[in-house]
Amino acid sequence: MSTAAAIGRTPVGKISASGRKWSELLLGAYLVLFFVYLFAPLLVMSLAAFNTYPQPSITQWQGWTLKWFGALADDQRILAGLVNSVLIGLGVIAAAIPLGLAGALLLTRVEGRYNGILYGVLVSPILTPGIILGISTLVFWRNFGVAGGLLLAGTAQATFIASYSMLMFMARLQRQDRTLEEAALDLGASPWLLFRRVTLPFLMPTIATAAVIGFLQSIENYNTTVFAIGGDWTLVTEIGSRFRFGLTPVINAIGVIFVILTIIGAIAWTILRQRE
Repeated sequence: MSTAAAIGRTPVGKISASGRKWSELLLGAYLVLFFVYLFAPLLVMSLAAFNTYPQPSITQWQGWTLKWFGALADDQRILAGLVNSVLIGLGVIAAAIPLGLAGALLLTRVEGRYNGILYGVLVSPILTPGIILGISTLVFWRNFGVAGGLLLAGTAQATFIASYSMLMFMARLQRQDRTLEEAALDLGASPWLLFRRVTLPFLMPTIATAAVIGFLQSIENYNTTVFAIGGDWTLVTEIGSRFRFGLTPVINAIGVIFVILTIIGAIAWTILRQRE
């Protein structure tokens, strides 16, 4: 009986090992496809930046060159658009971080029967299409004599980036030990001292993360910016306008620079985290 049972269990063990092997093969194939899907466009884009061919391409290879990086340095509209993008991004951070923090503190620290409605109102800019945000911002501020430009583009972007920041701050505040605040108040701390010495240090990692994410969201935003920026332009809107006339590998050179900066930033962040 025991021998028959052992014989009966043997095929089951073989099937289990075989199934485990196929699962590992499928997982490996999925990971390979995932990373190919993720990095193949970046590789193609980067190679096109070093191709002599006057259009972004790697199938029509005509030799290696660095001339497109020199052409980028001479492209005044691209450089001016990059400067405008950075200025708008910094302005968006300066507005969105305090607004998002204020909304998060209001929703997590003040108990009210209308918190659900207020939460929906504050989150609604994320759910609103960027085109609507850009057009509505332009139409609204025109009534006060404010024309489209860098200031209006930053204002339009800050409406939804502040909502993203608010959600990040809310997630952080919900993990905070409230007894620390209660102890500080019992010891005679004022609300401002409590915020400056207890809450703000606890939120600093999230503030840094929200600032970086908000800046990157501002840099890459097109739909909202293109309607609110008027006669000015950013890097993204300038690239979008050039699609009508055909792109050159100068755009690929910009992508290569951003990829390199991203890798450097990721390595620096990892080193700092390890040191901490």
